[in-house]
This record gives sequence, structure tokens and C-alpha cells, in this order.
Amino acid sequence: MCKKILILLIASFVFLGCKDNTRDLKIRYNQIYGLQEGDRVIFEQNHIGEVTGILYSSDGFYLVDIIIRENYANAATENSKFFITTDPQHEKKKAIEIIQVPKGGTVLEEGWTINGSTKSSALFEKLEDDLLKRFQDLNERFKDFSEDLKKIPDSEEYKKLEDELDRLAQQLKQSTESMKQKIQTELLPMLREKMEKFREQLRKFGREEELQPLETRMDEMNEI
Repeated sequence: MCKKILILLIASFVFLGCKDNTRDLKIRYNQIYGLQEGDRVIFEQNHIGEVTGILYSSDGFYLVDIIIRENYANAATENSKFFITTDPQHEKKKAIEIIQVPKGGTVLEEGWTINGSTKSSALFEKLEDDLLKRFQDLNERFKDFSEDLKKIPDSEEYKKLEDELDRLAQQLKQSTESMKQKIQTELLPMLREKMEKFREQLRKFGREEELQPLETRMDEMNEI
């Protein structure tokens, strides 16, 4: 009996000693899918904290208390999504995973309560953020091509652009209807406008047909 009390006292001191090096947050969920106190909090496959308490509130929400180690405080920002998933190291347990969409953001203050996400909504947001970044990258690639037409279409960059359009088409198929509409009504017309400028420049060199592979990929994305 004395041995058990001693162990509990040591554990308490360890916890109190670590308390100053952690950040406490609360997450509000509609469902917790079997999440339990003691389950891990993970970020980019790193174990950065634990679930310290779960309360079913009078408002019909689950309030989940977590602690995050202070050296990982930058993982919990205004752009962070907190969703419950299967623990990748313990398939019979759950974990709270954090992803940032987009990266960075203001770090959450001690004691803040945030709304949790579902896994599907968090991953869709990440997918759509990746799509927007790919379009930004495409804009830069088009800009580079316009500055050096002599290398089209033999350059490595031209081949990368073809591959990038293929990957975008695949991601677009997995995106939400609202995101597809945004891409097709706002982003693709912008890229199409840049393509037309290339056409005018290539026509001067009698090389207009070299743009055809890229146009074909653009047409395929319009039809998704």
C-alpha cells in the first residue's frame, strides 16, 4: 500500500513539474469516436501531448482537455485543425491529430477552447489548400516560360509543367463541388489567359502548335 502511495506521489510531482512546460487547450466535438483520457495528441507523426480529460457538457458537446508540450506550441495555431483518428502506433486506440491549413498562423493562447474538426473535413481543407498552392506554382512556371521561349518545349521545366497539370487534374477529381467551381470559374480562366499570351509569342516563331499538350490538359480539367 505504501509503495502505491509513493508511486502516485512521484507521478504527481512529475506532472506538476511538467505542467509549466505544457499548454492547456480545450476542444469541442460533436462525437469523440471512443477517444479516452490518456490518448495521444500527434502532429506530423510526432507525439506532442495527451488528452487529460473528457466532459460531456450540458450543451450537448464533448469538451476534451489536452496538453501540448511547450516546445510544440507552434503546432496549435489559428490555422490548426484538430480531428480524432486511429492512433498510427496503437490501432486499438484513438488520437487527436493536428494539421495546419495553411501552414503557420498565430499560436493559440493557454486555456483557449476551439472547435474540433472531422477527419474528412480537415483532409479536404488540406487537399484544397494544396490545390491552390499548385495553381500559384503554375503561375510562376508560366511566368518563367514567358521569359525564355527558346527552351519550350524541350526544357525540363516544360515537362514538369505537364506533370503538374496531370496531378492537378487528379486532385481536382477528389475535391468538393464548391472547390471545383472556384477553380473552374476563377483559377483556370486566369491560367488560360496566360496561355493565350504564350500563343501570341509562339506564333511569332511559328511554334504555336507546341502549346497543344498543355491546352489538352487544361481542357481535361475544365471537363471534370
